[in-house]
Amino acid sequence: MIIKITQTDSGQRLDKFLAGSDFLKLSRSQIQKLIEQGLISLSGLTVSPHYILKLGDIINIAKNISAVDKLFLKKNSVGSLDTKIKIIHETDEFLVIDKPAGLAAHGLADYTLADWLIKQYPKIKQVGDDPKRPGLVHRLDKDVSGLMVIAKTQAAFNSLKNQFKQRTVNKQYTALVYGKIQKDSAIINFPIKRARAGYKMAAWPATVKGQPAESGRSAQTEFQVKQRLINYTLLKITIKTGRTHQIRVHLSAYGNPIVGDNIYGTAKTRIQNKKLGLSRIFLIADRLSFADLANQRQNYKINLTQELKNILKIVK
Repeated sequence: MIIKITQTDSGQRLDKFLAGSDFLKLSRSQIQKLIEQGLISLSGLTVSPHYILKLGDIINIAKNISAVDKLFLKKNSVGSLDTKIKIIHETDEFLVIDKPAGLAAHGLADYTLADWLIKQYPKIKQVGDDPKRPGLVHRLDKDVSGLMVIAKTQAAFNSLKNQFKQRTVNKQYTALVYGKIQKDSAIINFPIKRARAGYKMAAWPATVKGQPAESGRSAQTEFQVKQRLINYTLLKITIKTGRTHQIRVHLSAYGNPIVGDNIYGTAKTRIQNKKLGLSRIFLIADRLSFADLANQRQNYKINLTQELKNILKIVK
């Protein structure tokens, strides 16, 4: 199916436009999944669900979106996600969870981590500095899983927020990227800013031929190679800053996009993502360390999900 955007339709977000139409009759979160999987594209290119439509844009809806696809989406959206949230540790002051891929931390999705928190902990609505993000001091991208700490009291929120600001919280990730990285370790320090298209971030080298390059916010991503495969590299990653999509955009700019990432990948890797059948980004926040209110260091660790383990068994 092809939809051409008219003047009346321009200015709307892609996901909201389709959710409000009769073309698919799916919820916004279900449409977002189809966009992220590349089944809905813009002139054949994968874009963000948040892309702002312009006059003359062409939306391509794949012919293979069948009734089975729609049924799968309905079974795997909204309420089913809260059963996948694992509580790793809980005290009177904080909660550490393993957020599943597919669940947004907050925002306009049909169901978010913020919704779950309010349902499970009604008093948490009073914690934080934004009622739309109760107790949340950091976030993970929707299609990234892993450890998150959530404040249950205002004192804990203030302490954790300050630790993130002072960069004393230690967060480590595991990622599988395309290509074989030769260096055993490196620090990527490309500045990051919003791309000209407006729906994603972009990174450039700090200097080009000895001259300052495009401006942007400073960002540092450190990686160490855990395993080299023929066409892939498994990395351990530590971030020094917390910019939007930082790990994804840095590795893409470095020339090694993350497996499963259709937004920051290339045309070739998007094709390979589809062949692998991965429903998420191969990026997991598997280490987290911070100080509690008694200034005692809290350390947490989780393993790869079974889905990610299965991918490692089939890639070369």
